[in-house]
Amino acid sequence: MMLKRIWASFVARNYEFFRDRAAFGWNFIFPFLLIVGFGLIFGESDQKQFKVGIWETTAQMTLPRENEEDGSHQETGDTIPPAFRQGKQVRFLVFPSQQEAEEKLRRHKIDLLLDRNSKLHRYWINDSSPQGLIAEQLFLASFLEGKSVADKQIISGKQIRYIDWLFPGILGMNMSFSALWGVGFVIVRYRKNGALKRLKATPLTPFEYLSAQMLSRIFLLLFTTIIVWIGSDLIFHFQVHGSYLSLLLIFFLGGLSLCSMGLVLAARGISEEFTSGILNFISWPMSFLSEVWFSLEGAPVWLQKLALVFPLTHLLTGARKIINDGGSFADIHTECLALLLITAICLTIAARLFSWTE
Repeated sequence: MMLKRIWASFVARNYEFFRDRAAFGWNFIFPFLLIVGFGLIFGESDQKQFKVGIWETTAQMTLPRENEEDGSHQETGDTIPPAFRQGKQVRFLVFPSQQEAEEKLRRHKIDLLLDRNSKLHRYWINDSSPQGLIAEQLFLASFLEGKSVADKQIISGKQIRYIDWLFPGILGMNMSFSALWGVGFVIVRYRKNGALKRLKATPLTPFEYLSAQMLSRIFLLLFTTIIVWIGSDLIFHFQVHGSYLSLLLIFFLGGLSLCSMGLVLAARGISEEFTSGILNFISWPMSFLSEVWFSLEGAPVWLQKLALVFPLTHLLTGARKIINDGGSFADIHTECLALLLITAICLTIAARLFSWTE
């Protein structure tokens, strides 16, 4: 009979979600727009990462706003090294005055400023800009063109695009927001409007109710993730080097763990404003520390240890092992065990703390 009650709650929650067309549509549109946006920005192989400003004292400036590969716009008196001018990672922007260019540099809108006619190769940088320091090194290194100062090697094997690395992170972030808000915030709203108080009079136990909410949400998460995956793959042609079955497993366990965390937040309280603040307080740090956008390689050890507390970290680590490295189930068993442990702990805490009215 317990399974029958869980199933009834599971079906009722799904009906409610599918009838809310706005929420249903947004669960597809939001991650898809993120993936398409980042794909357009970072999907090109020759994207220009550094912006270099140029100014000159002459009245006529003919240098193009973006560098030309053939260098056909180089003029007599231009002292910019050809190797730097033709760099694939550098975009040149022309400014009419030094004052305007320095203001752009001061506000980090450009990374480096050059005087194109200076025989001394004058340049300006903002020493508080990491991008500027790297652009400076590229500029100085361009004077060593043709001189062998190191033994250059190219990595073997297929290189991974940034969008291929980022794709699992966007899916995981969407799952985390949907799980925390779709479970935690919704249950608090039910408690506030008295819906949970009516359920208290039924044979439904807190464990059964929370289990049904968690299973319903994970079903919806996997459903929307698969649809978004298919749509994005048609555009960017992502490559999965591992097993799709293992990938489905890690996303399933990750969704369970994220939903169970949302249940802990929803166990008590009737204030939607307070719950919203707590959800933001947890979801955003988790997104940054779980390597959604960037790797924590080289970060302080204590920060890397702290990231292991979040289920999203284990979810993305396992997913990237499968997608990018071709890992098998044996390679992700540690992440699977961590997600199961987090799920069991959070679900137990939520069931013990849960109140229908308070």
